[in-house]
Amino acid sequence: MSTNTLDPTKWIDNYADYLYNYSVSRVSDSDTAQDLVQETFLAALKSSNNYKGDASERTWLISILKRKIIDYYRKINSKKGKAEVRMSYNTDSEEEGNWMEERISDPYDGNAEDSMQNEELGIAIQECMGKLPVKQAQIFKMKTIEGYETEAICNELNITPSNLWVIIHRARTALTACLEKNWF
Repeated sequence: MSTNTLDPTKWIDNYADYLYNYSVSRVSDSDTAQDLVQETFLAALKSSNNYKGDASERTWLISILKRKIIDYYRKINSKKGKAEVRMSYNTDSEEEGNWMEERISDPYDGNAEDSMQNEELGIAIQECMGKLPVKQAQIFKMKTIEGYETEAICNELNITPSNLWVIIHRARTALTACLEKNWF
């Protein structure tokens, strides 16, 4: 039996900032990121009866947000004559790049994982990550991809929280520019 339960009354306090940062790092637009987070909360409320408790609340919400981001890009690309966006974060390593949220079943679409794989984007992300300074890439990966808490990163790397956020901002800016140049 699962120990994970939902408490929608605490979602905004506990997850809004994290979901916003996750979203804005992928869409590079504050208003769109806010809309996607709101859509995520609404979809989660509507489908809360589908929550099985196999994953944490945060992981489940991120899984929904990822689908919202994919739908956002699918809509943009359909206007360009492309029917879908496929996303893959896989690298040569079994573990590196496999985000936990991708392993969670999607209550909205049983084939979402299969129909959303995009090798081209995954390669572009990895190439752009490789162009970042080592410390920037390490911190960005720890915070954004691996989901480490700010305090844990600061303790491990002996940096201040404000320094952490400056480094993450610079990494996001560089990744956005790189992806716009090499992928879009």
